Amino acid sequence: MGKTRTRFVCQECGQESPRWMGRCPGCEQWNTLVEEAVVPSSGKSRSMEEPSAKPSLLSLVEEEASLRTESGLGELDRVLGGGLVNGSLVLLGGDPGIGKSTLLLQAAEQMAKHGGVLYISGEESVSQIAMRARRLGVSGDRITVLPENRMEAIMEYIRKSDPRYLIVDSIQTVYTQELTSAPGTVGQVRECALAFLTEAKGQNRTTILVGHVTKTGNLAGPKVLEHMVDTVLYLEGEHNQEFRILRAVKNRFGSTSEIGIFEMQEKGLAEISEASRLFISERANGENGTVIFPGVEGTRVFLLEVQALASPSPFGTPRRLATGIDLNRLHLMTAVVEKKMSVILGNMDLYLNVAGGMKVTEPAADLAVCLAILSSVSGRAMDPEFMAIGEVGLVGEIRSVPQIEKRVREGISLGFRKIVVPYRSLDRLEGVCGAEIHGAKSLAEAVQLSFDS
Repeated sequence: MGKTRTRFVCQECGQESPRWMGRCPGCEQWNTLVEEAVVPSSGKSRSMEEPSAKPSLLSLVEEEASLRTESGLGELDRVLGGGLVNGSLVLLGGDPGIGKSTLLLQAAEQMAKHGGVLYISGEESVSQIAMRARRLGVSGDRITVLPENRMEAIMEYIRKSDPRYLIVDSIQTVYTQELTSAPGTVGQVRECALAFLTEAKGQNRTTILVGHVTKTGNLAGPKVLEHMVDTVLYLEGEHNQEFRILRAVKNRFGSTSEIGIFEMQEKGLAEISEASRLFISERANGENGTVIFPGVEGTRVFLLEVQALASPSPFGTPRRLATGIDLNRLHLMTAVVEKKMSVILGNMDLYLNVAGGMKVTEPAADLAVCLAILSSVSGRAMDPEFMAIGEVGLVGEIRSVPQIEKRVREGISLGFRKIVVPYRSLDRLEGVCGAEIHGAKSLAEAVQLSFDS
């Protein structure tokens, strides 16, 4: 046995140092180095150890018959790619109080129909979880709650009870006695996550870890935590709004472009099936500064309301504020509108918002943004049955966007009868009926087609 030694690890970037320093040499953050004890090795050479698994020829490996299990929540299954993959390790993050524990407790009720569920609670007592379960209407017949933080005790109970599903709430509260550092530090999170990973893969046990987030919105702990797991999910939303959006930023078994939409109600999170109708249901017709845009997230189309407000600026430097759309994109579209439409915006404050709390990252919303700005500046309202799609280049041209036919058909199904699209996309819309579809080559041409004469 070697002599026990200590090392210092940065909680932000994971950089190691043989001695303590006030400032991390890696990320240059202050007071982030935490002391950890290094467990001495047993002295046995790794080269003399037998491999724990036998190598297999890839072409002879058979796919499992039941690779996925539905969680019972359609929106969660959509984001996961069709359900929970057996033996997978999933990490769920989100702001405090956003609904992570509520979502997992509802999913556990459905997962328990396929096998036993072990809910490890490191933050709440059994009575607190039971109180939430009664409020959500969760019976919990096959859900076992274990209020434990010590990793060794958790693993011992897992091997005795052999549950099919494992939920850990949260990974930052679990610690191993092999390290002297406090729970939630880089070393503790890394070692505990590795233990759960080994258990999930070795015993084909589906495991869901709940992760805390920092004030910047990133998952707390070392970055290696996100590399270890198979899927990383984020539950997003504003505390003063009832809608919650579940998004995948990493998924080894499916797409990362799908999102799930929930509504926080008294009895938990309710799934939203008709999201397009929901986001435009409270739209005020006849008002200027609003344009409907069909956004695509994965395989779904959402009709979103882009709102713009232009008002005279009382200061020398006008304000630019965007919610739901990248602020840099607003600056680009403002410059294009000023240059190509000869509209002076340098003395006006511009505020842009995507109603409903959704976030738009695709450039297909450029045309809707430009038209909403022009509508607010001119005070002229758009037709209530009008919709705009297209990317706007810096020279004012309207560029094609993907999945144009799916976007247009979704708009027609919800009653939109006048649609402006990129001119080069008209050939893909020849078989689409039920609306006046106009093609525009430039922003100036799109403006002429959009506003009533």
